[in-house]
Amino acid sequence: MEEKTGNFIHDFIDEDLAAGGAYEGMRVHTRFPPEPNGYLHIGHAKAINIDFGTAEKYGGICNLRMDDTNPAKEDVEFVDAIKEDIHWLGYDWGDRFFFGSDYFEQTYQYAEELINKGLAYVCALSPEQFRAHRGGVGLPATSPFRDRPAQESLDLFRRMRAGEFTEGQYTLRAKIDLASGNFNMRDPVLYRIRYIEHHRQGAKWCIFPMYDFAHPIQDAIEGITHSLCSLEYEDHRPLYNWVVENVSVPSAPRQIEFARLGINYTVMSKRKLRRLVEESYVSGWDDPRMPTLCGLRRRGYTPRSILNFCERIGVAKMPGTVEFSFLEHCLRDDLNETATRVMAVLEPVRLTITNYPEGQTERFQVENNPNRPNDGEREVSFSRNLYIEAEDFMEVPVPKYFRLFPGNEVRLKGAYVAKCTGCVKDESGKVIEVLAEYDPDSAGGDPKDGRKIKSTLHWVDAATAVGAEVRIYDNLFSDPDPDAGEKDFIDCLNRDSLRVLRGCKLESCLSSAEFPQSFQFMRKGYFCADSRDSAPDRPVFNRSVALKDRFNK
Repeated sequence: MEEKTGNFIHDFIDEDLAAGGAYEGMRVHTRFPPEPNGYLHIGHAKAINIDFGTAEKYGGICNLRMDDTNPAKEDVEFVDAIKEDIHWLGYDWGDRFFFGSDYFEQTYQYAEELINKGLAYVCALSPEQFRAHRGGVGLPATSPFRDRPAQESLDLFRRMRAGEFTEGQYTLRAKIDLASGNFNMRDPVLYRIRYIEHHRQGAKWCIFPMYDFAHPIQDAIEGITHSLCSLEYEDHRPLYNWVVENVSVPSAPRQIEFARLGINYTVMSKRKLRRLVEESYVSGWDDPRMPTLCGLRRRGYTPRSILNFCERIGVAKMPGTVEFSFLEHCLRDDLNETATRVMAVLEPVRLTITNYPEGQTERFQVENNPNRPNDGEREVSFSRNLYIEAEDFMEVPVPKYFRLFPGNEVRLKGAYVAKCTGCVKDESGKVIEVLAEYDPDSAGGDPKDGRKIKSTLHWVDAATAVGAEVRIYDNLFSDPDPDAGEKDFIDCLNRDSLRVLRGCKLESCLSSAEFPQSFQFMRKGYFCADSRDSAPDRPVFNRSVALKDRFNK
């Protein structure tokens, strides 16, 4: 991973550390608070990198806290997946793993404290009435229950907890400023009634705190010094500070906001990702076309490529969109150094070397990765019958076509020079076999007389080839901004985002390939065995990324 550089968050922390006072001797303490209602995606990777990376930079610590204050669609499946993804990226939270629901009782007591201080009241406005009383720009909000006596509110709040009222009948609201220009400060709701099973608490609670109330309390209880969150919470920061200042929490965290990650040809909303899964537009949360970390992992992305991507795009204060092709560029940079080069023929046609002795086999040594000489070499077998790509032969070549056509010579990678002599077709006129003669004096791929050969083809020995399925992925969406406007993002799906090739022919070494090892299929891209579907008797490979890389041009 590339060396971390500074950013505006670090500048704020540096200022705090230099100021002394409450920050004297402070140990930087951050947290990552995902909601366990879906799988993490590439946007969360940026937040993880910021939260854990900032703590790491300052020799501090970072908590992992599940934001499970809203029990709808929360599940232990997502909790386990979140932990797996964070560990996969290389970060660890030690013994500092918490749930927001761990603090339900303390949060409730702080709510009672606000009521007793005259800073919160029970409101009987229905959701529809609440919106009607919200006011507008220059028009204050109103509430006929704002002056309810504290003891009456306290009694109603306790009865809300006891389950005496229906959903929506009452809420607990903060008493702040109904005329505030920041609508988040217009007596926001702190608690609402929900009769819903909680994945950890069961039916113990029927009132649940709102995120804007629970989150600053959780941060303060855990001793978080800097609460790093995405930019949509900037307008919520005054409420965050108000909560910390008005209840007797043990510390006062500082909230700092950064811009969320936006990537073209992608959606990042968990609600939309859930829809893709539940309506079977994809095969699951780990579908290799999904921007989820488990999907990227299955496709062949490496932790280092994702962390390098996060470091290189930086931490911004203003929103922006990064090209998906830059994420692919970061993966190529990594795999170019680490992936083993192999030969794989994805759309095969038989090549017969007519002057090569029948029954004879040779073995040639080829490098595993020229960028890593210490990775050594492996043997590939060569015989009379080979497979080449169908696109590497043309009976009537187009201009500047230098591959196989009658009379033309090519190198067969690492083996011999071969000259095309013709082809065999089936009854429909389709080429089913290409014929060629080899130059016995060109072992290793170069003719001894020094004649120039303009093209080198990859190939696989038919006698040892492994049959496989290969999946070629493209962007899930055909529109670079599927979230824009009033359109339904589903209408922007790329119907050609997955192409499945069956009957592919691979080098024999790939029969034992296991996830997550990556390979460069020469001239075709980077691939890895599918973590779910691949098996020794039925190899399945996913293309992680193509070789084309316009960022290097």
